[in-house]
Amino acid sequence: MILDKNDTNNKNQNEYNNNSSNINDNTNGHSTNGNGHSTNGHSNNGNGIDYTSETRTIEGLKIGIIYSDVRREYFPTEEQYITEKDAYTDAEIIGQHLAKLGATPLLYPGNESLVENLRRDNPAMVFNLVDSVKGNEYLSSTIPGLLDMLDVPYTGAGLLGLALTYNKFLVKKLFSQVGVPVPNFQLFSTPNDILDPNLRFPLISKLNEIHGAVEINQNAVSENEKDLRERIKYLINTYDQAVLVEEFIVGREIVSYLLEGLNTKIYTAEKVFNKPDDKYVFATFQDQWGEYSNDQSTWPYIYQKYDDQMLKDLTRKAFDVTRMADYGKFDIRMDQSGRYFFIDANANPSFGPKELYTSMGLIIQEQYGVPFTDILKRLVNNTLYHN
Repeated sequence: MILDKNDTNNKNQNEYNNNSSNINDNTNGHSTNGNGHSTNGHSNNGNGIDYTSETRTIEGLKIGIIYSDVRREYFPTEEQYITEKDAYTDAEIIGQHLAKLGATPLLYPGNESLVENLRRDNPAMVFNLVDSVKGNEYLSSTIPGLLDMLDVPYTGAGLLGLALTYNKFLVKKLFSQVGVPVPNFQLFSTPNDILDPNLRFPLISKLNEIHGAVEINQNAVSENEKDLRERIKYLINTYDQAVLVEEFIVGREIVSYLLEGLNTKIYTAEKVFNKPDDKYVFATFQDQWGEYSNDQSTWPYIYQKYDDQMLKDLTRKAFDVTRMADYGKFDIRMDQSGRYFFIDANANPSFGPKELYTSMGLIIQEQYGVPFTDILKRLVNNTLYHN
């Protein structure tokens, strides 16, 4: 669960960069394979760092962190803005962890200044944490496109992977084609589209191109066609995009993280809910972004380790077909018969240590005991030294 944080302090990122220690400029001559990973990964790039070294140290590297350039006017609702407003603060904290490893973190907003900033600093690689450009999540796929053109290695999915995962309908289609189970679903472009007679109520309505549980609340679940069409109309009119409608799966909810590195690992955890009065139990926007105390007994849900090899195999297949890279997160419902249904897929998701209350931190760090510094090392190695 992600707790609400203070409003973003929109100070100039150069203040942070200038406070970092300087090292000699590097000329990173890495070619990329479309997802930001170096295809050779073992050349000396002219900055005195020998990439053939077995130590593969992070110390001395300039490492960029690209974050969403967030302004309130970019977003149609306060709810969507809340999911992004702390982008700079989160990037600062991640930069502090990189600095502890001896790297020089450089923070860049994901806007029109990016190309100029990267050419000026010439970082060895960047962490791509951009979730939206000018408030549009689907435009975040332009960031890896720019990085590929500039030959800057980066973490996370490439242009195609991000473009796919920011279209939930396409993801559901891909999953259904390769045997990853999904609920029955339908895309609505208008509130008057004919309802597929094969869909069975209750149905849950989701914005097709926006993640972060925006507009996921008890009103998102409809028990009849009248309520469904009113919900679809509201979402389309407010956010100007199509709506994905799918059958609501009554049962348990599980999160599956895939993290690449020297060895690919999959970490799964169940959301154990504390919501005895809710008719439909699932993780809402308020659950994920509300303000709660440090007492986990008061939280609407906590994570608990979950292990099933079949689910891990499905996660691997889902990760590959959506062209993710480095790390990805999948939300799964399990019905009362024990059948899995993949309900969401997230490339470059919820990145950060557990002090930011990210699902990555609460699952991989807290449940599995993997330090965040180890996660950083794995991603740096996977990006710079991956063949």
